[in-house]
Amino acid sequence: MILVDMFDMAGWWTLIVSLQVIIISAYYFWSKKKSKDDDPLSKGVPTNWKPLPIVEYDVAVEEPPLMGKIDENVLNVGATSFLCLHKEESIMNGALKALDKYGVGSCGPRGFYGTIDVHLDLEERLAKFLEVDETCVYSYGFSTIASAIPSYAKRRDIVFADECVWFAIQKGLDASRSTVRYFKHNNADDLENMLAEALSKKELNPRRRAFLVIESIYYNTGEMCPLKRLVQLARQYKLRILLDESLTIGVVGKYGRGITELLDIPRGEIDLIVGSLEHSFATVGGFCAGTNFIVEHQRLSGLGYCFSASLPPMLTQAAINALDIIEERPNIIEELNIVSKKLNGALSKLKYFRFRGDEISPIKHIYLNKEDLTDRLKHSYLRNIANYCLEKGVALAVAAYLRDVEVNCPEPSIRLAASRKLTDENISLICSLLDEAYEKVGPKPELQAI
Repeated sequence: MILVDMFDMAGWWTLIVSLQVIIISAYYFWSKKKSKDDDPLSKGVPTNWKPLPIVEYDVAVEEPPLMGKIDENVLNVGATSFLCLHKEESIMNGALKALDKYGVGSCGPRGFYGTIDVHLDLEERLAKFLEVDETCVYSYGFSTIASAIPSYAKRRDIVFADECVWFAIQKGLDASRSTVRYFKHNNADDLENMLAEALSKKELNPRRRAFLVIESIYYNTGEMCPLKRLVQLARQYKLRILLDESLTIGVVGKYGRGITELLDIPRGEIDLIVGSLEHSFATVGGFCAGTNFIVEHQRLSGLGYCFSASLPPMLTQAAINALDIIEERPNIIEELNIVSKKLNGALSKLKYFRFRGDEISPIKHIYLNKEDLTDRLKHSYLRNIANYCLEKGVALAVAAYLRDVEVNCPEPSIRLAASRKLTDENISLICSLLDEAYEKVGPKPELQAI
């Protein structure tokens, strides 16, 4: 009797579940048919459709003066073509021949179908020039260091970086998701204290990779890093060094091989050297240099290398021709160094400004001699001064000052770039025009307290 009752209950439950399935299915198909009937597109009836804007408000974009076309008669000390190779006839002819042979672009990333013989030639030439095992070439200077950092440093790693590293390094550190510790600019003692504290807290341990990210000459200050001391600390605390030599390759050293050549530091002491081709090589792109193991890892993990179209062949050929000139005429490096030193001496005599930058550095930063102005006002006055100088025939670059809150925000400045063809008359004109511009459009006495 009990078994019969259980069978009857199971039958009732089966019936109830079946009815629920039928009702839900019927409602689903009915609602789907109704929504389809209400849709005018399903009936072939045209309708007006206005997509939502990506940005719901107007954005005013201020175009920097150097982004526009500059007259050939204007003295351009904002562009960072230190060796003035951008108008070399041999480079332009080589690029045109490559254009005729290969076309405009490679149309693919290096790992797929974007590798052309000129890419391999440039990598081989750069490796020989820099005296390293191997190099790999990127198609964009900014993405080189921004891709190199996260290809090695990961979430559980720790990175020690100078507080004045430039924007591309900041983005690379963000992408790595590593723990980042910023030490005071060019202060090796502060770094040593930070490393000792990290070691005592066991933040530095054999199970955790640690990196040191620095620039040879800092783009935001024009100052050279104390590389010898940093190498000693890196070896003492077992840090891997990532060195951005964008502003020293083709700039310093007897043959233009960078800060390691200048300071006589073995290349093997630096784990990864990153450089840009956009300053001294009259082209675009960048490169990573190091041991075979390091570079091969970069080819597999560098996002900018793996997923970006490779460097256009004609620009690759331009880099090869620029390298030919640097190797055949190493005296142009000394010419640039002499000009950089002369510019340093002239800037030290400015009436209304102070400047920052190593004597041998081609990058100089000029600041207003006013401590009672806000950064926003300083930036505004520097922009007016740069515009005044442009009208008088000298193009300057106003450096951006807004930075991530975690990083020390540099003071607003005008960035000057020395070049080997800058004459004494040019340097005198720049300095006199800066003081003249300050008197015309600089801070007025009644506004100094704002």
